[in-house]
Amino acid sequence: MTDSTSREWLEEFEAAAQRPLKTRLDYSFIKTYKPVMDDAEFRSFETMEDYRRWCEEELPRWLGYARL
Repeated sequence: MTDSTSREWLEEFEAAAQRPLKTRLDYSFIKTYKPVMDDAEFRSFETMEDYRRWCEEELPRWLGYARL
């Protein structure tokens, strides 16, 4: 990291710290579409095993719901 990069980051942080709390909170949460997860209003499962099986079969692995 260069000194100019460090200086820019510090300036951006200081500017953000001066914003009202509501503005900072509005900027802090980013809605990201999650395939399959966001495609239904809700889902319910009879057992945790059913839920885990559904996650492994239906969700993209990069979402992080796969068993290790």
